[in-house]
Amino acid sequence: MDKCIVSLLLLAATICLGATGYHFIEQYPVIDAFYMAVITITTVGFGEIYPLSEIGRLFTVGLILVGFVVLGFFGGSLVELLLERVWSGDLKGKKMKKQVARLKHHHIICGYGRVGKVAAQHLFEAGASFVVIDSSPASCEQLQERGYPYVEGDATRESILMEARIKEASGLLALVQSDPHNLFIVLSARELNPTLHIIARSEDKYTEKKILKAGADAIISPFDSAGRQIADNLLAATGGHLRLATADQVQLQPEWIVVQEGSGMIHESIAAIAHSMRHDIIGLRRAAVDLLQPAGETIILAGDQLLVISERSETVLPVTLQAAPQKIVIIDDNPVIVRLFARLFQKAGFHPLTADSGDTGLALILQEKPAVAVIDFMLPGLNGLEICRRVRQEHHGDSMKLIVFTGDDDQQLRLRCLEAGADDVIVKSADTAEIIGVVTRLVHP
Repeated sequence: MDKCIVSLLLLAATICLGATGYHFIEQYPVIDAFYMAVITITTVGFGEIYPLSEIGRLFTVGLILVGFVVLGFFGGSLVELLLERVWSGDLKGKKMKKQVARLKHHHIICGYGRVGKVAAQHLFEAGASFVVIDSSPASCEQLQERGYPYVEGDATRESILMEARIKEASGLLALVQSDPHNLFIVLSARELNPTLHIIARSEDKYTEKKILKAGADAIISPFDSAGRQIADNLLAATGGHLRLATADQVQLQPEWIVVQEGSGMIHESIAAIAHSMRHDIIGLRRAAVDLLQPAGETIILAGDQLLVISERSETVLPVTLQAAPQKIVIIDDNPVIVRLFARLFQKAGFHPLTADSGDTGLALILQEKPAVAVIDFMLPGLNGLEICRRVRQEHHGDSMKLIVFTGDDDQQLRLRCLEAGADDVIVKSADTAEIIGVVTRLVHP
Protein backbone atom coordinates (compact mmCIF):
# COMPACT_ATOMS: atom_id res chain seq x y z
CA MET A 1 0.00 0.00 0.00
CA ASP A 2 2.83 2.45 0.86
CA LYS A 3 4.51 1.76 -2.47
CA CYS A 4 1.28 2.46 -4.34
CA ILE A 5 0.80 5.79 -2.51
CA VAL A 6 4.37 6.86 -3.30
CA SER A 7 3.92 6.04 -6.99
CA LEU A 8 0.63 7.98 -7.06
CA LEU A 9 2.31 11.01 -5.50
CA LEU A 10 5.12 10.79 -8.08
CA LEU A 11 2.58 10.69 -10.90
CA ALA A 12 0.74 13.75 -9.51
CA ALA A 13 4.04 15.60 -9.09
CA THR A 14 5.03 14.79 -12.70
CA ILE A 15 1.69 16.12 -14.03
CA CYS A 16 2.08 19.31 -11.98
CA LEU A 17 5.63 19.70 -13.28
CA GLY A 18 4.46 19.28 -16.89
CA ALA A 19 1.57 21.74 -16.47
CA THR A 20 3.90 24.29 -14.88
CA GLY A 21 6.38 23.90 -17.72
CA TYR A 22 3.81 24.43 -20.45
CA HIS A 23 2.34 27.40 -18.61
CA PHE A 24 5.65 29.27 -18.32
CA ILE A 25 7.44 28.03 -21.45
CA GLU A 26 4.59 28.18 -23.94
CA GLN A 27 2.37 30.68 -22.07
CA TYR A 28 -0.55 28.15 -22.07
CA PRO A 29 -3.58 28.90 -19.89
CA VAL A 30 -3.68 26.76 -16.72
CA ILE A 31 -6.40 24.40 -17.97
CA ASP A 32 -4.72 23.94 -21.36
CA ALA A 33 -1.33 23.42 -19.68
CA PHE A 34 -2.81 20.72 -17.39
CA TYR A 35 -4.54 19.03 -20.37
CA MET A 36 -1.32 19.08 -22.42
CA ALA A 37 0.67 17.59 -19.52
CA VAL A 38 -1.81 14.70 -19.07
CA ILE A 39 -2.00 13.74 -22.78
CA THR A 40 1.79 13.96 -23.04
CA ILE A 41 2.53 11.78 -19.99
CA THR A 42 -0.10 9.18 -20.92
CA THR A 43 1.08 9.17 -24.58
CA VAL A 44 -2.50 8.90 -25.91
CA GLY A 45 -1.46 10.37 -29.26
CA PHE A 46 -3.62 13.51 -29.33
CA GLY A 47 -2.21 16.49 -31.20
CA GLU A 48 -0.77 19.65 -29.74
CA ILE A 49 -3.22 22.35 -28.67
CA TYR A 50 -0.92 25.09 -29.93
CA PRO A 51 2.27 24.86 -31.97
CA LEU A 52 5.30 24.27 -29.73
CA SER A 53 8.56 26.15 -29.76
CA GLU A 54 11.89 24.28 -29.91
CA ILE A 55 12.29 24.58 -26.15
CA GLY A 56 8.71 23.38 -25.72
CA ARG A 57 9.41 20.32 -27.87
CA LEU A 58 12.56 19.45 -25.89
CA PHE A 59 10.57 19.86 -22.69
CA THR A 60 7.86 17.56 -24.13
CA VAL A 61 10.45 14.87 -24.95
CA GLY A 62 11.79 14.96 -21.39
CA LEU A 63 8.27 14.90 -19.95
CA ILE A 64 7.36 11.83 -22.07
CA LEU A 65 10.42 9.92 -20.84
CA VAL A 66 9.86 10.83 -17.20
CA GLY A 67 6.15 10.16 -17.48
CA PHE A 68 6.76 6.74 -19.03
CA VAL A 69 8.95 5.71 -16.07
CA VAL A 70 6.52 7.08 -13.48
CA LEU A 71 3.53 5.43 -15.14
CA GLY A 72 5.40 2.12 -15.24
CA PHE A 73 6.19 2.38 -11.54
CA PHE A 74 2.59 3.30 -10.75
CA GLY A 75 1.20 0.44 -12.86
CA GLY A 76 3.55 -2.08 -11.25
CA SER A 77 2.60 -0.90 -7.75
CA LEU A 78 -1.10 -1.13 -8.59
CA VAL A 79 -0.78 -4.66 -9.99
CA GLU A 80 1.25 -5.74 -6.96
CA LEU A 81 -1.40 -4.35 -4.63
CA LEU A 82 -4.16 -6.20 -6.49
CA LEU A 83 -2.22 -9.46 -6.44
CA GLU A 84 -1.57 -9.01 -2.74
CA ARG A 85 -5.31 -8.62 -2.17
CA VAL A 86 -6.06 -11.73 -4.18
CA TRP A 87 -3.20 -13.92 -2.96
CA SER A 88 -2.58 -12.42 0.46
CA GLY A 89 -2.49 -15.87 2.05
CA ASP A 90 0.42 -16.98 -0.13
CA LEU A 91 2.37 -13.76 0.44
CA LYS A 92 1.85 -13.92 4.20
CA GLY A 93 2.88 -17.57 4.13
CA LYS A 94 6.16 -16.72 2.40
CA LYS A 95 6.78 -13.91 4.85
CA MET A 96 6.18 -16.29 7.76
CA LYS A 97 8.58 -18.86 6.33
CA LYS A 98 11.28 -16.21 6.08
CA GLN A 99 10.63 -15.22 9.69
CA VAL A 100 10.92 -18.83 10.89
CA ALA A 101 14.06 -19.39 8.79
CA ARG A 102 15.86 -16.69 10.79
CA LEU A 103 15.21 -18.30 14.20
CA LYS A 104 18.11 -19.56 16.33
CA HIS A 105 18.28 -20.78 19.94
CA HIS A 106 14.50 -20.66 19.97
CA HIS A 107 11.74 -22.81 21.51
CA ILE A 108 9.31 -25.00 19.58
CA ILE A 109 5.72 -25.42 20.80
CA CYS A 110 4.00 -28.45 19.28
CA GLY A 111 0.25 -27.94 19.60
CA TYR A 112 -1.70 -24.70 20.00
CA GLY A 113 -4.41 -25.94 22.31
CA ARG A 114 -5.27 -24.48 25.71
CA VAL A 115 -1.89 -25.32 27.21
CA GLY A 116 0.01 -24.30 24.08
CA LYS A 117 -1.73 -20.90 23.98
CA VAL A 118 -0.68 -20.14 27.55
CA ALA A 119 2.90 -21.29 26.87
CA ALA A 120 3.13 -19.14 23.73
CA GLN A 121 1.73 -16.09 25.52
CA HIS A 122 4.26 -16.42 28.36
CA LEU A 123 7.17 -16.86 25.97
CA PHE A 124 6.01 -13.84 23.99
CA GLU A 125 5.70 -11.69 27.12
CA ALA A 126 9.16 -12.85 28.24
CA GLY A 127 10.65 -11.75 24.93
CA ALA A 128 11.82 -15.28 24.07
CA SER A 129 11.93 -16.43 20.45
CA PHE A 130 9.66 -19.36 19.60
CA VAL A 131 7.69 -21.02 16.82
CA VAL A 132 4.41 -22.92 17.07
CA ILE A 133 3.59 -26.08 15.10
CA ASP A 134 -0.09 -26.89 14.58
CA SER A 135 -2.04 -28.70 11.88
CA SER A 136 -5.33 -26.89 12.40
CA PRO A 137 -6.05 -24.06 9.89
CA ALA A 138 -8.20 -22.33 12.52
CA SER A 139 -5.32 -22.35 15.01
CA CYS A 140 -2.94 -21.05 12.34
CA GLU A 141 -5.32 -18.14 11.65
CA GLN A 142 -5.23 -17.26 15.35
CA LEU A 143 -1.44 -17.46 15.35
CA GLN A 144 -1.32 -15.20 12.31
CA GLU A 145 -3.60 -12.65 13.97
CA ARG A 146 -1.40 -12.58 17.07
CA GLY A 147 1.78 -12.30 15.01
CA TYR A 148 3.31 -15.49 16.42
CA PRO A 149 5.71 -17.41 14.15
CA TYR A 150 4.18 -20.74 13.17
CA VAL A 151 4.52 -23.75 10.90
CA GLU A 152 1.33 -25.40 9.67
CA GLY A 153 1.64 -29.18 9.69
CA ASP A 154 1.91 -32.39 11.69
CA ALA A 155 4.59 -32.10 14.40
CA THR A 156 5.20 -35.87 14.29
CA ARG A 157 6.73 -35.50 10.80
CA GLU A 158 10.46 -34.87 10.64
CA SER A 159 10.09 -32.50 7.68
CA ILE A 160 7.81 -30.21 9.72
CA LEU A 161 10.24 -30.25 12.66
CA MET A 162 13.07 -29.41 10.27
CA GLU A 163 11.01 -26.52 8.86
CA ALA A 164 10.72 -25.24 12.45
CA ARG A 165 14.55 -25.35 12.56
CA ILE A 166 14.76 -27.97 15.28
CA LYS A 167 18.52 -28.38 14.84
CA GLU A 168 19.01 -24.73 15.85
CA ALA A 169 16.43 -24.83 18.68
CA SER A 170 17.23 -24.98 22.40
CA GLY A 171 13.93 -26.33 23.72
CA LEU A 172 10.72 -28.09 22.66
CA LEU A 173 7.28 -28.44 24.24
CA ALA A 174 5.23 -31.45 23.06
CA LEU A 175 1.72 -30.27 23.99
CA VAL A 176 -0.65 -32.00 21.56
CA GLN A 177 -3.67 -33.66 23.11
CA SER A 178 -2.59 -37.21 22.30
CA ASP A 179 -0.02 -39.08 24.38
CA PRO A 180 1.01 -41.36 21.46
CA HIS A 181 1.57 -38.29 19.26
CA ASN A 182 3.62 -36.62 22.00
CA LEU A 183 5.66 -39.81 22.33
CA PHE A 184 6.37 -39.83 18.60
CA ILE A 185 7.25 -36.12 18.63
CA VAL A 186 9.76 -36.73 21.44
CA LEU A 187 11.35 -39.64 19.56
CA SER A 188 11.73 -37.63 16.36
CA ALA A 189 12.93 -34.48 18.12
CA ARG A 190 15.52 -36.32 20.20
CA GLU A 191 16.98 -38.00 17.12
CA LEU A 192 17.15 -34.74 15.16
CA ASN A 193 18.67 -32.72 18.03
CA PRO A 194 20.30 -34.79 20.81
CA THR A 195 21.01 -31.74 23.01
CA LEU A 196 17.46 -30.34 22.86
CA HIS A 197 15.66 -29.79 26.18
CA ILE A 198 12.26 -31.47 25.78
CA ILE A 199 9.18 -31.15 28.00
CA ALA A 200 6.18 -33.28 27.04
CA ARG A 201 2.55 -33.34 28.06
CA SER A 202 1.01 -36.57 29.31
CA GLU A 203 -2.47 -37.35 30.61
CA ASP A 204 -1.84 -41.02 31.37
CA LYS A 205 0.44 -42.11 34.21
CA TYR A 206 1.33 -45.30 32.32
CA THR A 207 2.52 -43.30 29.32
CA GLU A 208 4.82 -40.98 31.26
CA LYS A 209 7.62 -43.55 31.62
CA LYS A 210 7.49 -44.35 27.92
CA ILE A 211 7.78 -40.69 26.97
CA LEU A 212 10.72 -40.23 29.36
CA LYS A 213 12.45 -43.27 27.87
CA ALA A 214 11.85 -41.84 24.40
CA GLY A 215 14.00 -38.84 25.32
CA ALA A 216 11.87 -36.29 27.19
CA ASP A 217 13.62 -34.40 29.99
CA ALA A 218 10.43 -33.70 31.94
CA ILE A 219 6.71 -34.51 31.92
CA ILE A 220 3.82 -32.20 32.73
CA SER A 221 0.24 -33.20 33.47
CA PRO A 222 -2.06 -30.16 33.16
CA PHE A 223 -4.98 -31.71 34.99
CA ASP A 224 -2.85 -32.94 37.92
CA SER A 225 -1.20 -29.53 38.24
CA ALA A 226 -4.54 -27.71 38.06
CA GLY A 227 -6.09 -30.06 40.61
CA ARG A 228 -3.27 -29.56 43.12
CA GLN A 229 -3.39 -25.76 42.65
CA ILE A 230 -7.16 -25.65 43.18
CA ALA A 231 -6.86 -27.77 46.34
CA ASP A 232 -4.10 -25.51 47.67
CA ASN A 233 -6.19 -22.39 47.00
CA LEU A 234 -9.17 -23.92 48.75
CA LEU A 235 -7.15 -24.92 51.82
CA ALA A 236 -5.53 -21.49 51.97
CA ALA A 237 -8.94 -19.76 51.77
CA THR A 238 -10.54 -21.94 54.44
CA GLY A 239 -7.60 -21.97 56.84
CA GLY A 240 -6.68 -25.58 56.15
CA HIS A 241 -3.19 -27.02 56.09
CA LEU A 242 -1.32 -26.78 52.82
CA ARG A 243 0.32 -29.93 51.55
CA LEU A 244 4.10 -30.27 51.75
CA ALA A 245 6.01 -30.78 48.54
CA THR A 246 7.11 -34.35 47.98
CA ALA A 247 10.19 -35.46 46.11
CA ASP A 248 8.43 -35.36 42.75
CA GLN A 249 6.58 -32.08 43.36
CA VAL A 250 8.99 -29.44 42.16
CA GLN A 251 8.74 -25.69 42.46
CA LEU A 252 10.51 -22.92 40.58
CA GLN A 253 12.57 -20.70 42.87
CA PRO A 254 15.05 -17.88 42.26
CA GLU A 255 18.65 -18.55 43.26
CA TRP A 256 21.85 -16.47 43.22
CA ILE A 257 24.95 -18.16 41.83
CA VAL A 258 28.37 -16.66 42.59
CA VAL A 259 30.93 -17.08 39.81
CA GLN A 260 34.14 -18.03 41.61
CA GLU A 261 37.69 -17.69 40.28
CA GLY A 262 38.50 -20.67 38.07
CA SER A 263 34.84 -21.36 37.28
CA GLY A 264 34.06 -22.77 33.85
CA MET A 265 31.47 -20.01 33.41
CA ILE A 266 34.10 -17.24 33.16
CA HIS A 267 34.38 -15.71 29.67
CA GLU A 268 31.23 -17.56 28.56
CA SER A 269 28.12 -15.71 27.37
CA ILE A 270 24.88 -15.52 29.36
CA ALA A 271 23.05 -17.42 26.59
CA ALA A 272 25.61 -20.26 26.52
CA ILE A 273 25.54 -20.73 30.31
CA ALA A 274 21.73 -20.60 30.44
CA HIS A 275 21.62 -23.27 27.72
CA SER A 276 24.20 -25.44 29.51
CA MET A 277 22.52 -25.22 32.93
CA ARG A 278 19.00 -25.44 31.48
CA HIS A 279 17.98 -22.57 33.73
CA ASP A 280 16.79 -19.09 32.81
CA ILE A 281 19.23 -16.35 33.90
CA ILE A 282 17.01 -13.39 34.77
CA GLY A 283 19.50 -11.13 36.55
CA LEU A 284 23.19 -10.17 36.68
CA ARG A 285 24.87 -8.43 39.62
CA ARG A 286 28.27 -6.92 38.85
CA ALA A 287 30.11 -4.42 41.06
CA ALA A 288 26.96 -3.77 43.15
CA VAL A 289 24.96 -2.95 40.00
CA ASP A 290 21.95 -5.13 39.23
CA LEU A 291 20.82 -5.74 35.65
CA LEU A 292 17.50 -7.48 34.93
CA GLN A 293 17.14 -9.63 31.82
CA PRO A 294 20.81 -9.29 30.76
CA ALA A 295 21.54 -9.59 27.04
CA GLY A 296 22.41 -13.12 25.87
CA GLU A 297 25.78 -12.01 24.47
CA THR A 298 26.93 -10.53 27.80
CA ILE A 299 30.24 -12.14 28.87
CA ILE A 300 30.44 -13.49 32.45
CA LEU A 301 33.36 -12.36 34.62
CA ALA A 302 34.80 -13.64 37.90
CA GLY A 303 32.88 -12.25 40.87
CA ASP A 304 29.61 -11.88 38.97
CA GLN A 305 26.39 -13.08 40.57
CA LEU A 306 23.71 -14.68 38.42
CA LEU A 307 20.04 -14.81 39.35
CA VAL A 308 18.56 -18.02 37.94
CA ILE A 309 15.21 -19.72 38.11
CA SER A 310 15.88 -23.29 39.22
CA GLU A 311 13.71 -26.30 39.95
CA ARG A 312 13.82 -27.32 43.58
CA SER A 313 11.70 -29.42 45.89
CA GLU A 314 10.77 -27.86 49.20
CA THR A 315 12.15 -30.89 51.00
CA VAL A 316 15.59 -30.59 49.36
CA LEU A 317 18.21 -28.17 50.62
CA PRO A 318 19.36 -25.51 48.15
CA VAL A 319 22.35 -26.45 46.03
CA THR A 320 24.69 -23.74 44.73
CA LEU A 321 25.97 -24.34 41.24
CA GLN A 322 29.66 -23.43 41.13
CA ALA A 323 30.43 -24.18 37.49
CA ALA A 324 28.85 -24.94 34.15
CA PRO A 325 28.96 -28.48 32.73
CA GLN A 326 32.36 -29.34 31.33
CA LYS A 327 32.66 -29.23 27.57
CA ILE A 328 33.38 -32.31 25.48
CA VAL A 329 34.14 -32.25 21.76
CA ILE A 330 33.03 -35.28 19.70
CA ILE A 331 34.61 -35.59 16.24
CA ASP A 332 33.17 -38.26 13.94
CA ASP A 333 31.91 -38.25 10.35
CA ASN A 334 29.12 -40.71 11.20
CA PRO A 335 26.05 -38.60 12.14
CA VAL A 336 24.38 -41.51 13.96
CA ILE A 337 27.38 -41.96 16.29
CA VAL A 338 27.61 -38.20 16.85
CA ARG A 339 23.93 -37.91 17.84
CA LEU A 340 24.11 -40.97 20.08
CA PHE A 341 27.17 -39.92 22.05
CA ALA A 342 26.10 -36.29 22.23
CA ARG A 343 22.94 -37.39 24.00
CA LEU A 344 24.75 -39.89 26.28
CA PHE A 345 27.40 -37.38 27.32
CA GLN A 346 24.74 -34.75 27.96
CA LYS A 347 22.97 -37.14 30.31
CA ALA A 348 26.34 -37.82 31.98
CA GLY A 349 26.62 -34.11 32.82
CA PHE A 350 28.78 -32.81 29.96
CA HIS A 351 28.14 -30.05 27.43
CA PRO A 352 28.69 -31.78 24.05
CA LEU A 353 30.06 -29.99 20.97
CA THR A 354 30.37 -31.86 17.66
CA ALA A 355 32.28 -31.77 14.38
CA ASP A 356 32.22 -34.05 11.32
CA SER A 357 35.75 -33.59 9.92
CA GLY A 358 39.30 -33.37 11.17
CA ASP A 359 39.87 -29.75 10.18
CA THR A 360 36.65 -28.39 11.72
CA GLY A 361 37.19 -30.62 14.77
CA LEU A 362 40.68 -29.24 15.40
CA ALA A 363 39.42 -25.68 15.03
CA LEU A 364 36.59 -26.42 17.47
CA ILE A 365 39.00 -27.87 20.06
CA LEU A 366 41.39 -24.92 19.85
CA GLN A 367 38.53 -22.44 20.09
CA GLU A 368 36.47 -24.04 22.88
CA LYS A 369 39.32 -25.70 24.86
CA PRO A 370 37.11 -28.52 26.20
CA ALA A 371 37.93 -30.74 29.17
CA VAL A 372 38.03 -33.77 26.88
CA ALA A 373 37.84 -34.58 23.16
CA VAL A 374 36.69 -37.89 21.67
CA ILE A 375 38.21 -38.22 18.19
CA ASP A 376 37.60 -40.82 15.49
CA PHE A 377 40.87 -41.98 13.91
CA MET A 378 39.57 -42.10 10.31
CA LEU A 379 38.23 -38.64 9.41
CA PRO A 380 37.93 -36.45 6.32
CA GLY A 381 40.96 -34.15 6.30
CA LEU A 382 43.13 -34.53 9.40
CA ASN A 383 43.00 -37.93 11.08
CA GLY A 384 42.78 -38.51 14.83
CA LEU A 385 46.55 -38.96 15.24
CA GLU A 386 47.31 -35.61 13.55
CA ILE A 387 44.68 -33.84 15.65
CA CYS A 388 46.24 -35.16 18.88
CA ARG A 389 49.70 -34.07 17.78
CA ARG A 390 48.57 -30.55 16.87
CA VAL A 391 46.54 -30.08 20.05
CA ARG A 392 49.53 -31.06 22.19
CA GLN A 393 51.67 -28.52 20.36
CA GLU A 394 49.38 -25.74 21.55
CA HIS A 395 50.06 -23.87 24.77
CA HIS A 396 46.82 -25.03 26.42
CA GLY A 397 46.90 -28.57 25.13
CA ASP A 398 48.53 -30.38 28.07
CA SER A 399 45.56 -30.24 30.47
CA MET A 400 43.07 -31.49 27.88
CA LYS A 401 42.15 -35.19 27.78
CA LEU A 402 42.22 -36.76 24.31
CA ILE A 403 40.61 -40.11 23.46
CA VAL A 404 40.95 -41.73 20.03
CA PHE A 405 38.29 -43.98 18.53
CA THR A 406 39.50 -46.69 16.16
CA GLY A 407 37.87 -49.59 14.36
CA ASP A 408 41.00 -51.80 14.49
CA ASP A 409 42.54 -53.39 17.57
CA ASP A 410 46.07 -52.62 16.33
CA GLN A 411 48.76 -52.28 19.01
CA GLN A 412 51.06 -50.35 16.70
CA LEU A 413 48.33 -47.84 15.97
CA ARG A 414 47.58 -47.58 19.68
CA LEU A 415 51.24 -46.79 20.47
CA ARG A 416 51.39 -44.18 17.70
CA CYS A 417 48.30 -42.43 19.06
CA LEU A 418 49.64 -42.46 22.62
CA GLU A 419 52.97 -41.06 21.43
CA ALA A 420 51.09 -38.32 19.57
CA GLY A 421 49.46 -37.25 22.85
CA ALA A 422 46.30 -39.33 23.22
CA ASP A 423 45.36 -40.23 26.80
CA ASP A 424 43.61 -43.42 25.72
CA VAL A 425 42.66 -45.39 22.61
CA ILE A 426 39.34 -47.26 22.48
CA VAL A 427 38.23 -49.81 19.91
CA LYS A 428 34.71 -49.14 18.63
CA SER A 429 32.12 -51.57 19.94
CA ALA A 430 28.42 -51.80 20.70
CA ASP A 431 29.15 -51.13 24.39
CA THR A 432 28.58 -47.39 24.66
CA ALA A 433 29.04 -47.49 28.42
CA GLU A 434 32.79 -48.09 27.98
CA ILE A 435 33.53 -44.76 26.35
CA ILE A 436 31.31 -42.92 28.87
CA GLY A 437 33.15 -44.64 31.73
CA VAL A 438 36.60 -43.89 30.31
CA VAL A 439 35.81 -40.20 29.83
CA THR A 440 34.30 -39.89 33.31
CA ARG A 441 37.35 -41.53 34.92
CA LEU A 442 39.74 -39.27 33.03
CA VAL A 443 37.91 -36.07 33.88
CA HIS A 444 36.99 -37.04 37.46
CA PRO A 445 39.76 -39.45 38.62
